[in-house]
Amino acid sequence: MRTRKLLTAMTVFALMLAGGCGSSSSGKSDPASAGGKLVVYTPNSKEIVAEIVPAFEKKTGVKVEVLEAGAGEILTRVKAEANSPSADVLLGAVRDQFDKYFEKYVSPNDKYLQKASRNVTGLATAYISNGSVLLVNDKLEGSHKIQSYEDLLRPELRGKIAAGDPATSSSAFAQLTNQLKAMGGNYTSRKGWDYVGSLIKNLDGKVASSSSAVARGVADGEYTVGVTYEEPAANYVKDGASVHIVYPREGAVFLDSYVGIVKKAPHRKLAEKFVDFVISKDVQIVLAPS
Repeated sequence: MRTRKLLTAMTVFALMLAGGCGSSSSGKSDPASAGGKLVVYTPNSKEIVAEIVPAFEKKTGVKVEVLEAGAGEILTRVKAEANSPSADVLLGAVRDQFDKYFEKYVSPNDKYLQKASRNVTGLATAYISNGSVLLVNDKLEGSHKIQSYEDLLRPELRGKIAAGDPATSSSAFAQLTNQLKAMGGNYTSRKGWDYVGSLIKNLDGKVASSSSAVARGVADGEYTVGVTYEEPAANYVKDGASVHIVYPREGAVFLDSYVGIVKKAPHRKLAEKFVDFVISKDVQIVLAPS
């Protein structure tokens, strides 16, 4: 098993792991779906995709076509294709991004999730939880250690902070909400928004093209610190890059990522099977921290 830390739906969907899942946790293929095709849009890392998609193909005999892009780009594409959708499933967005462009579906496995992570909208199913963290380059950090959101406002870090755009990146949006809570206590606090304004100034106009570009920029030495999330940061640590993870002293919130079925999905029944599979016991064990 990997050594990275991945928390699925607030401490690994403890009820599911304890009690087992519905029929989708079986290792047998479904003959009715064999030979089908499923199209999945995802902003997830290649590591998460590699842990889910090949296993689904093996179990069901369904061929999965994956389109990887930033969350904002994917959501724009889903809306543009609304009259004739190409995608069946969106894997990886925050709950509020699943709207009228998605079908209602509640998996029979949903009841095994912890209560706070269950599908209350009918549109979005939680399958993994990631923490908002800082990734720091060991060689560039210097003697003044970076330990908090407040540290990101230091003048010497101006232009040396990697961050995504909350309008197009779900992980950057999660970071924004975390900063507002950590620095102001709630999402409407003037103190929290004042902090965000000061951080934007210290970015010096530099915005990464994607969440993966944030972590990569820090690992490559282009930036001193990145505002990112735990899973890609942990992968760079695991792979031996000269970086380390910081959980901000003010607090790190773990937010669920969700999977949902695109409105008028061409392969609706296969899409339902995919959602069931992603929150099955077998997959959750793979995604769990080791």
